[in-house]
Amino acid sequence: MGSYRFILSGGGTGGHIYPAVAIANELKKRHPDAKFLFVGAKDKMEMEKVPQAGYEIKGLWISGIQRKLTLKNLMFPFKVISSLLEARKIVKQFKPHVAIGTGGFASGPLLRMAAGAGIPCVLQEQNSFAGITNKLLASKAEKICVAYDGMERFFPKEKVVKTGNPVRMDLVDQKSGKEEALGFFGLDANKKTVLVLGGSLGARRINQLVEKELTFFEGKGLQVLWQCGKLYVEDYKTYDSDSVKVLAFVNRMDLAYVAADMVISRAGAGSVSELCLVGKPVIFIPSPNVAEDHQTQNANALVSKEAAIMLRESELDAKFEKKFTELMASNDMQERLGANIKKLAMPKATEHIVDEIEKLLK
Repeated sequence: MGSYRFILSGGGTGGHIYPAVAIANELKKRHPDAKFLFVGAKDKMEMEKVPQAGYEIKGLWISGIQRKLTLKNLMFPFKVISSLLEARKIVKQFKPHVAIGTGGFASGPLLRMAAGAGIPCVLQEQNSFAGITNKLLASKAEKICVAYDGMERFFPKEKVVKTGNPVRMDLVDQKSGKEEALGFFGLDANKKTVLVLGGSLGARRINQLVEKELTFFEGKGLQVLWQCGKLYVEDYKTYDSDSVKVLAFVNRMDLAYVAADMVISRAGAGSVSELCLVGKPVIFIPSPNVAEDHQTQNANALVSKEAAIMLRESELDAKFEKKFTELMASNDMQERLGANIKKLAMPKATEHIVDEIEKLLK
């Protein structure tokens, strides 16, 4: 049972890397002697993050097509051919029992070559609007694990299994109390807390909004736990005070979620899945700069179930204060949003994905 070999590919963003690592961790728990190999894009963050998680990774010379005509686009066909040849060599040498793709450029060549070699493939799609790589690979996959209803519009219905997205186990096994969480960040137990999340790098437009609205929040008697991102911390750290905590990165997200009374967040797939588990009222501000506008699609999937509020970046100046005031003034709305988003949580997603992978082991 312990001699299985698993090859995984997913990268470009944390939203693809984290699920791949979570799946590998669960497989390792069940098969301690199994061997694992990740395949990523040479210049992307997976080349750093995967070894930090304790796994070997090989890099392919691959990237996406730029939206405007650039020299990089002229190189794209050569990168594809190079990556396919390298992926075929990796698959031939490693001889995996199953190949797992979680999206991102590198998973395309890797899973195409694995499928061509007769290796069963599993895809994991995080978003409510499927990514282009997974759509192209769908015909090659045995199973496609998804997090949203209605994904049959992108994938063959008989292959789709709704599992949810992997989430951090410290959120599933939450044991900390609110007093401990507030104390950890130096926040006041007598004030309500707004948690602002723009992703690990930060979100410029959300940061601009928070900077503009700090006096508004203060007037409402609120305190702010503001993750501004490492790209912006130098710009905003001057606002750090007793009632505004400015952080480049939140190392204890479990405590941040416990401390929060309401959340302002981007709508990446990982954030959405975590916030479902947390069950707090959320205002999503989707990034308009992602492929296929999938963050807006993710947020809309919750708005349609009365589980969140969504504001587009273009609406912030005109609508933010009004929407936020309505939310603050209504305990009923806060409770309804929190209860409805909690209903959408799928805390055992990683286990269910690995159950599907295990069905393919020969």
